[in-house]
Amino acid sequence: MDERTLEKALARAEALCAERGVRLTPQRRRVLELVCRAGHPIGAYDILSQIREGAAAAPPTVYRALDFLLEQGLVHKLETLHAYIGCTHPEHPHSSQFLICADCGDVTELEDESIVGSLRTAAAETGFKPSRPIVEVIGTCANCALKPPRK
Repeated sequence: MDERTLEKALARAEALCAERGVRLTPQRRRVLELVCRAGHPIGAYDILSQIREGAAAAPPTVYRALDFLLEQGLVHKLETLHAYIGCTHPEHPHSSQFLICADCGDVTELEDESIVGSLRTAAAETGFKPSRPIVEVIGTCANCALKPPRK
């Protein structure tokens, strides 16, 4: 993410937090900045190591910040990768689907209500009550599919 895009994303996050009556503290803002700046899914301990370069921090500090950012819809947790990415549209609550390239690590966030509807219907038919209907699909992105196979 380039600096201009990053600053716009951080300003949008600050505005959303203010509208919601919650505080984007400097620590939370720094964690969000690192997640967005990474440009790929990033783990909590990678975030911690980058924060420690500038100041002392402990794992609970990072996890609390990530929990806040998740609650506010500013980041998503990719369960299969144990990593976090910035949300591309945090203005409204939504269930996301993620296409994760196993070759290059690229992640594309989708927001397809028909997928969410299908999951809810299937879950209801079995009596299951989903709390976070998130779908992660591992595969090969279009760019990697065009590359010749490795020998």
